[in-house]
Amino acid sequence: MNRRGFLAGLAALALLPCAAKAQEHKVDVVYGHKLGCALTMDVFTPAKPNGIGVIWMVSGGWVSNHNSINPTWAKLMTDRGLTVFQVVHGSQPKFALPEILEDINRSVRFIRTHASEYSVNPNRLGICGASAGGHLSLMMGAFGGPGKDDAKDPVDRASSAVQCVAALFPPTDFLNFGKEGAISLDNPMLQVFRPAFGVPASASRDEQLALLKKLSPYFGVTEKMPPTLLIHGDKDPLVPLQQSQKLLALLKEKNIPSRLDVKAGGAHGWVGVEKELIVMSEWFEKYLTP
Repeated sequence: MNRRGFLAGLAALALLPCAAKAQEHKVDVVYGHKLGCALTMDVFTPAKPNGIGVIWMVSGGWVSNHNSINPTWAKLMTDRGLTVFQVVHGSQPKFALPEILEDINRSVRFIRTHASEYSVNPNRLGICGASAGGHLSLMMGAFGGPGKDDAKDPVDRASSAVQCVAALFPPTDFLNFGKEGAISLDNPMLQVFRPAFGVPASASRDEQLALLKKLSPYFGVTEKMPPTLLIHGDKDPLVPLQQSQKLLALLKEKNIPSRLDVKAGGAHGWVGVEKELIVMSEWFEKYLTP
């Protein structure tokens, strides 16, 4: 599977009819700026908000664009009272993962700071996504945290911690990708994504491994990790099921509320994958309802 095929497959997940009734849709809400460009999200507010905010990572192969924002997918959640924030981030190869993660941290801080404007409780935030979006969601679950008390911008003083996570077929450990000791950068199928890691050509093997560890949510899991739902196909040709299995084992070891739903015959996406948003919604409701 080449990069074009992979990204086309993820884009296909979003190309459902986009009628969005009974939800308010705010387009291009600016949550920050980077190099003079606006970082934006679309906000979908239900007719009867229940106070839960769900942050959806618009990301495939760590590429993000507004064409993949999907009101129909949002409606699966807003129909249940959840407020949905579909977040667009800076894309690779222009921006590498460390910079992309800065965008995601900023988006969570912005949502928390402005929560009351969207009828959301700032302490009831869930995050989710598919593939690269799932990876970014797990990174926030593992590494999200306090802002800077002395920051000039009040948004940057807010926490980027989330209270619940759900991820579809996510990469979780780039040092043990598919099997123990298998380095993701050595995987031929992942070479098209190498720019996302921002590994300089001059980097030593030790430097590569240190960076990959820093970008793997597996190594950020502590007893403070929020409840985490994983959904993964057992025939995924790009991100092995082992990635979710390995993370689940660690979550269980740390006594984190967690679950892995294995989709028999599921590849990197499957027909009807949008129904998993209902499963995610139920997970958020379970752990984010007072």
